[in-house]
Amino acid sequence: MSATRYAYLGPEGTFTEVALRTLPEAATRELVPMVSVPAALDAVRSGSAAAALVPIENSVEGGITTTLDELATGEPLMIYREVLLSISFALLVRPGTELSDVKSVTAHPAAQPQVRNWMAAHLPDAVWESAASNADGARLVQEGRYDAAFAGEFAAATYGLEPLVTEIHDAENAQTRFVLVGRPARPAAPTGADKTSVVIWLGEDQPGALLELLQEFAVRGVNLMLIQSRPTGAGIGNYCFAVDAEGHIADRRVGEALMGLKRICPNVRFLGSYPRAGVEPKDVRLLRPGTSDAEFTEAADWLARNLDGRV
Repeated sequence: MSATRYAYLGPEGTFTEVALRTLPEAATRELVPMVSVPAALDAVRSGSAAAALVPIENSVEGGITTTLDELATGEPLMIYREVLLSISFALLVRPGTELSDVKSVTAHPAAQPQVRNWMAAHLPDAVWESAASNADGARLVQEGRYDAAFAGEFAAATYGLEPLVTEIHDAENAQTRFVLVGRPARPAAPTGADKTSVVIWLGEDQPGALLELLQEFAVRGVNLMLIQSRPTGAGIGNYCFAVDAEGHIADRRVGEALMGLKRICPNVRFLGSYPRAGVEPKDVRLLRPGTSDAEFTEAADWLARNLDGRV
């Protein structure tokens, strides 16, 4: 395995590259752009990269389905950290292009919901075509295949383009969450401000099946930060669920919730416990009474004393 190589969704000039360069270790790694999220994750699976940074969620549309599906299938991988990046688009064009000249635009599919209203107001007749990434869209504009691309303003110089319009976003304070993914290993120690990600497959389809799953978290006071259904490919009505839960697998409440899920679900894939980006332990809300590690330990001791006949 190449311990010095980090893959990311490329080509050069993507928001993913910008997010990756915010990590301190990126300065000492060879950063390798890949053509797609699956290609970046496969580089980790094959050992040609030690880790990969990929987008997994945005604040406008929710989970990035390609990433969620890739993490749910194939050889297991693990998330080790996350990066939050504020997102604002620029309309990149070849020099000399006016807004009235723009008849076709391109970008990654995840960008479309974030600029849809702006397009309706300013480019109502332009045709949208999806690209493998926003930077790849800029490359296609450079080649003359499209008139404009929505991408980061920083990508303009790389592809010989000009930002015709900047600060484009339908939602204020839009963010995208990226995750650094590697091969499975022991999770880092809890920080007090952690997140645990899993994929859960429901058992038999019956009334209350999803409620039963959610109760494993609820009765232990585990807050869910994301839950998104994804088709398994086994037929209509067959779904798995990508879940982000507050806390660390080493926390008693989280560990017992995962054990509860494992008892009732045919498959649970642990995707990692890792620090939450931009959150300090002091900022984490207080736990519900009865859900701290100390209270779980006290309850276990009480049960042991009664089993031993010690009141």
